[in-house]
Amino acid sequence: FRVKSENREAIWNTEEVPEGSEFDDAWDPREQPEYEILFKQQVGTEDVFFGMTGKDPSTACCEDIVIKIKLPETKYSDITLDIQDKVLDLRTPKKKLLLHLPYPVNSKDGRARFLSEEEILEVTLRVLRKFDFINFA
Repeated sequence: FRVKSENREAIWNTEEVPEGSEFDDAWDPREQPEYEILFKQQVGTEDVFFGMTGKDPSTACCEDIVIKIKLPETKYSDITLDIQDKVLDLRTPKKKLLLHLPYPVNSKDGRARFLSEEEILEVTLRVLRKFDFINFA
């Protein structure tokens, strides 16, 4: 069994390394915060009452991913957030979250807001979808 490689001195191919593994740090003692992933879609009356566009309640028809992260005893200025196409990396002095996202997202066009009363960071990301028979607009 032999694997073809461009570089003969490489010990593995780049396809063998899981996406987002460069963010993983098993030795970091910070605990992972509680989080919740929600899916959001835009629907109109043609979807709700008539079913004209073919959208259904599944995640295949959702346009946005909303991630709610509980960060007790955290200030907004202490949060570091890095979004890649398939990875969300959140760091605070007490918490660390490395989340592999279920769908590729537009990392340049997202929103984050910190709800200080509830101590929750809410991150909204636009899902990048290929056009198909469900997602054609």
